Amino acid sequence: MPIVRTKKAMDQLQAGQVIEVQATDKGSLADIQGWAKNTGHQYLGTVQDGEVLKHYLRKSTANEVTEPKKFANTISNEELKQKLANGEKVKVLDVREPAEYAFSRIPGALSIPLGELESHMRELNPGEEIHVICRTGNRSDMACRLLAEKGFKLVKNVVQGMSEWNGPIEQNH
Repeated sequence: MPIVRTKKAMDQLQAGQVIEVQATDKGSLADIQGWAKNTGHQYLGTVQDGEVLKHYLRKSTANEVTEPKKFANTISNEELKQKLANGEKVKVLDVREPAEYAFSRIPGALSIPLGELESHMRELNPGEEIHVICRTGNRSDMACRLLAEKGFKLVKNVVQGMSEWNGPIEQNH
């Protein structure tokens, strides 16, 4: 949840001030960088201190800040569930962290955490329809935009995400 807390903290800062965001989740690096890029705030860098990642962000002025753009192509949980129930060949890409994926996932979903997506794109077919899911739709939104920038044309963000998924699941035992 570093992004939610960062946004709330950023709202309290004056333009030009710098915030340090501490996280232990390695995926937070890509999340923070992506959020900064999409909002107009400046990502300054990350320092690792043992297991803790310290991300530094500078709050931009009002005319530099933009509302995060949402990926236009979406599919609801219900629509995806129906496709799966109909036996359609559907590629589901889960961009959550490995622990989240292990506890509950859509059967057959491919796990590539958001922070590793760019280095694992060769495992995906740019001509295949890919349904990207995370916990709530935020990380999958960033993943969809990244995939689209790299030439993937048939990408859809699964809105609501796993937090609202009521279809079949599998999990590690």
